[in-house]
Amino acid sequence: MISNRTSVAKRALTLGLAAPLAMMAAACNGEEAAGTGSASSGEAIAAIPAPQGQNWNDVVNVSEEGGYIVGNPDAPLKLVEYASHTCGACAHFAQTGKAPLKNDYISTGVVSFEQRNLVRDTFDLVIATLVRCGANENMQPLSDQAWQNFNEVMNTAQQNNQAINAAGSLPLEQRMVAIGEASGIIDFFSARGLSADQARTCLADIDNIEAIAERSQQQAQELEVIGTPTFFLNGRRLEGNQWPQIEVALQEAGARTK
Repeated sequence: MISNRTSVAKRALTLGLAAPLAMMAAACNGEEAAGTGSASSGEAIAAIPAPQGQNWNDVVNVSEEGGYIVGNPDAPLKLVEYASHTCGACAHFAQTGKAPLKNDYISTGVVSFEQRNLVRDTFDLVIATLVRCGANENMQPLSDQAWQNFNEVMNTAQQNNQAINAAGSLPLEQRMVAIGEASGIIDFFSARGLSADQARTCLADIDNIEAIAERSQQQAQELEVIGTPTFFLNGRRLEGNQWPQIEVALQEAGARTK
């Protein structure tokens, strides 16, 4: 039986089906903020060793807000990103910023990184569901795979836009599976370790899908997040939305490369 969640979550399940996917990809914070140069004004925070035999990049926890945290859960600097899987600017951050963020900052134990969804359209919601489908430690790597191959993912979906739109008339328990199949995203993740059967099972779990959409809508309203990517550092909204500005903010707060 489908749960009776808020009308906001219901709307998120049908959002964007009539809009061309190319428009979805463009409708985010695509402009990179102006660079602010290097900074190391804050007092340096000493590295925090991971428990013996562990690497902070392999430590993953799920927050109360439903985000996935990589790194030291008690890190003094907590970086949070609200991201969309159909946003080119989010893809650009993943392509240019994730490696140095993890290798140079999360690995020190001083910085943790939490990824939260800001769901912008139905295809975005399908991907957000699938990256959460397996083990917790697979969420960010699967997300990064989709962003690293952003043009391929979006072009494949665009080529099948008519079938994706037609899926909007199906019952909810069939709709998301149909979109996943028509868009090619089930096959995309199947080639990266998430079986097609597991993907279909997750896309038929409407209660969980509604919960993802509802959390996204509620948090966006509470924090006034209207674009992606949007970053917060220890609860403070950052002005920049790409790695050069994020790195400056981390260094100003005391993070240093290892």
